[in-house]
Amino acid sequence: MQSITEIKSLRSQIKAWRQVGLSVALVPTMGNLHQGHFSLVEKAKTMADKVVVSIFVNPMQFGEGEDLDNYPRTLNADKQGLAELGTDIVFTPSVETIYPNGLGAQSYVDVPNISMGYCGGSRPGHFKGVATVVTKLFNLVQPDFACFGEKDFQQLQVIKTMVRDLSIPVEVIGVATTREVSGLAMSSRNGYLSDLQKATAANLFKTLSYVAAQLKAGQNDFSALCQQAKQMLNDAGLKADYFEIAQRDTLKSATVKDEQLVILAAAYLGNVRLIDNLQVDIKN
Repeated sequence: MQSITEIKSLRSQIKAWRQVGLSVALVPTMGNLHQGHFSLVEKAKTMADKVVVSIFVNPMQFGEGEDLDNYPRTLNADKQGLAELGTDIVFTPSVETIYPNGLGAQSYVDVPNISMGYCGGSRPGHFKGVATVVTKLFNLVQPDFACFGEKDFQQLQVIKTMVRDLSIPVEVIGVATTREVSGLAMSSRNGYLSDLQKATAANLFKTLSYVAAQLKAGQNDFSALCQQAKQMLNDAGLKADYFEIAQRDTLKSATVKDEQLVILAAAYLGNVRLIDNLQVDIKN
């Protein structure tokens, strides 16, 4: 596995691969890798001849008061795990490499509408940062495929929309959420939780599963279901941020005519913000 930090070296290797007709997949990450990330790499290896994994803690997607400085960084362990999977390149640029003129002078990509609400409402400017850094990584790597986890469902839809709107020649692949035995979605932020807190956090998935079952059973009072779910989360020791039922592709509020739904939720456990979702197909 090659470990590359500079753009020139990255482009040189990508060019060499292209000259012999090899396809490339990209897995963008912020490091502190877990089995969820590794599942993205495993999927990428089935899609392309070569796999590039980027590790970059992107300051543009962190808001004021968020945990940028304390975000866990485990680069040596990350590299070991990626090497064991047969990753071809791990790209670990510095902030100065990605944003040489500083954040204040950086051009950015903004994806309207689908970036609003949910995590976009709770974290203003977050998806501008995500869209900008992903666009830059797409331009640097020029992959045929890019793999993203479905746990960050709004992020996935933002990137798919951006790729479509800007005619970026990358196929975006969503990969199913990897879960603990309890159902808790794997996340880098789970490292902040004690074992007892993880047991409490599992109630987020349990609540999503309950609402999914209600939808499949024909319940279509979405507002009442969401209110009930928020109360369930709060009763379980979590603090609900949002809990919504949306149309899957547009993320607009679901109507009774919609058949492809996604339940989106976020909740706090102490200072840790957890997100999760479940996709539900309804037959009208």
